[in-house]
Amino acid sequence: MNKTGVKICGLQSVEVLKSIVNLPVDYIGFVFADSKRRIDGAHAGELLRVLDEWAPGSRPRSVGVFVNPDDALLNDVMEKAPLDVIQLHGQESPQRCQELKERFGIQVFKAWSVDSQGQTVKDLVERRAGELEAYVGTIDALLLDTYDPLYGGGSGKTFVWDRIPAYQAWAHQHGIPLFVAGGLTADNAEKLINEYHPDGLDVSSGVETNGVKDITKITAFIERVKQA
Repeated sequence: MNKTGVKICGLQSVEVLKSIVNLPVDYIGFVFADSKRRIDGAHAGELLRVLDEWAPGSRPRSVGVFVNPDDALLNDVMEKAPLDVIQLHGQESPQRCQELKERFGIQVFKAWSVDSQGQTVKDLVERRAGELEAYVGTIDALLLDTYDPLYGGGSGKTFVWDRIPAYQAWAHQHGIPLFVAGGLTADNAEKLINEYHPDGLDVSSGVETNGVKDITKITAFIERVKQA
């Protein structure tokens, strides 16, 4: 990924998707985990049909967000809404990631919670990089998100960005794209890109107004990222 990719997550509305059909979005995310943005497979299938209205070659890739999903949920969603990517936010093992890649023939992104408290960068490199090593070859991207004790992510809060380079060095060493999420908005996206150069940004609440996706905020966020 030469330029920073944009993932707009938590889409629920056909109307919102239709309104951004001409924008350079790289990924559209649908949530199938406990969240106010949760949808089911049938709803996702309807939204996927809207993605086909993008111009040839510019269609965003569809991403399903799951937390420790069981086979019944995954089979139901993939039957009704054949996603391009499964994004896992739970305690899924490397073996589980590999299993899903092979079963569905799609990419798997693994979210990694970053706890900003009580952890030096040195500790991070030594301890967590060791945990990540087992995922080499089983995931297609690593997504850093702010630690949330309830849902594992999606808190809408930023983590301390000085944690990024330690993960970034590991990801680049293994040829794995690095995405960053957590409290991103049009106001801080440019700073993040200029200072840390992630492969992609993942935004949800930062492009909402009163819990609803805001077309003006989505447009502004995409413009800031692509200009940076």
